Amino acid sequence: MPHKFFLPLCLALATLAAQAQPTPAKQELISRILKLQQPGIEAMARGLAEQPAAIILDGMSGALSTRVAPEKREAIAREVQAEVRKYTDEAVPLVRDRAIKLAPSTIGAVLNDKFTEDELRQLVALIESPVYGKFQSLGNDMQRALTQQLIAETRPQIEPKVKALEQAIARRLGLTGTAQTPQRAPAK
Repeated sequence: MPHKFFLPLCLALATLAAQAQPTPAKQELISRILKLQQPGIEAMARGLAEQPAAIILDGMSGALSTRVAPEKREAIAREVQAEVRKYTDEAVPLVRDRAIKLAPSTIGAVLNDKFTEDELRQLVALIESPVYGKFQSLGNDMQRALTQQLIAETRPQIEPKVKALEQAIARRLGLTGTAQTPQRAPAK
């Protein structure tokens, strides 16, 4: 009886294996897309590698002002910055190179599974389009414009909420009075 299921299982596995391998033309398109997207992959890897250092630096700023004598703070901050640079100089290339090596088996596999060869051709044409390039280059400008307007329009509603949050946290910590309430930098 078990042999009745063996042949259909083998056929199903063979079909899946055949679907998993792209045609040479499809593989060429996937490789082209990965090459076009390499700067984005590298930027993602850089951000990922730098994230622990940013978290450490953020935590360090509070410790620096409370645990280090004022006359030593600047020197210690420079030493910490040097350590962070050393870390990023080592970590960023490691993570970036690994991301580039993993892209074909991860992003490439998704592209192979989710796009037809014709769709990949269209995608390459879109990515290589000068209009798309212009749109991409304006991303920071568009985000900055939205951010500035959003802050301007929501500041009157948000600032009282932030102040109330600061006061509630100060009460919970037993820091009564406005002198002990931590001051925050104004939103830009």
